[in-house]
Amino acid sequence: MQQTQTQASRFHSGVQRVLRSRVAQVLSYPHGVDRYLEVMNPMWSTGEVRARVEQVQHLTADSVTLTLRPNQHWQGFIPGQFVQLTVEIDGVRHTRCYSPANSVHNGDGTIELTAKAHANGFVSRYLREQMQAGQVVSLSQSGGEFALPANRPERVLLISGGSGITPVMAMLRTLCDEGHSGKITFLHYANRAEDMIYADELAEIAARHDNVELVRCFNGGDTAGELSGLFCREHLLEAVPDYADADTFLCGPPPMMAAVEALWDEEGLDHRLNKEHFTLAAPQVDSDSAEGEVRFARSETLVTNNGANLLEQAEAAGLKPESGCRMGICYSCTCRKTSGQVRDLRTGKVSSGDEQDIQLCVSVPVGTVTLDI
Repeated sequence: MQQTQTQASRFHSGVQRVLRSRVAQVLSYPHGVDRYLEVMNPMWSTGEVRARVEQVQHLTADSVTLTLRPNQHWQGFIPGQFVQLTVEIDGVRHTRCYSPANSVHNGDGTIELTAKAHANGFVSRYLREQMQAGQVVSLSQSGGEFALPANRPERVLLISGGSGITPVMAMLRTLCDEGHSGKITFLHYANRAEDMIYADELAEIAARHDNVELVRCFNGGDTAGELSGLFCREHLLEAVPDYADADTFLCGPPPMMAAVEALWDEEGLDHRLNKEHFTLAAPQVDSDSAEGEVRFARSETLVTNNGANLLEQAEAAGLKPESGCRMGICYSCTCRKTSGQVRDLRTGKVSSGDEQDIQLCVSVPVGTVTLDI
């Protein structure tokens, strides 16, 4: 049996080498080898990660949970990281970032992605309303610096809000599968009890593991949780009095994250706070006060600065810079700024006028800016 598997592996590797060869690329021009392979089987690819949708669940009224089985090119993930999911809608490919929510020890080779369908979320609404088992999607390899460290912290505090629950859910599930004995507090914020994703499973985990404490906080007077209202210092003092001793992992809506970050910074605990922005607040575009020009040097294009982020201004000028998440976490839109200043939408900080690499999707020009695009 082992000899047969070895022979099959060698045969598969040989086929992959042939398909990646220069001859194969020339013969398949202009569409590429993968376009022909997917006609025979949409999961086949010379290097791209593709995944078949095995199951579609709706844990809440406005969310969708997908169980995906990636092909052999998938290299796994560290709890907390994200992947870029690409789906084709009406012939156009759309890419969004989602964090796997499953334990890395689930053992069946699948990954779980959960998305909350927002009113203006074109892709998330498609996933919620139209995605079906059997469909094939494309995935990037995992990425992002928000990740559970290899040396597991003894005291862990997980803080999440809304759909920001997914990366910390992966952390909790992984730690529980590993038999982690240190204390874990899971503090989650949602508008209402019925909006809380993974509510039943979290309650079961807390009941099974003596070291796991679940603290639910709902806004609007919902009495189903241990706390109510928005994040504040009083919540920590009441529910997590030893928060200063914990390694904290945070993901949620920008206002909630900003409040947590401000408190940790005020108390000098920012070195113990790990965070992931799963969304980015839309910038206020004020074309009347925007000044200067945006110069795209390589393409010899010049536009008047309209105050939007540089990715949007490049696309409006007819350019197609590489991009992915559009929220500053995948770095795929990084390019060289050769002159001028930009403001980082996440921090508000203004860069120097020197040459430096910037992320187009989270940078707005401050006056005239020149980019190597």
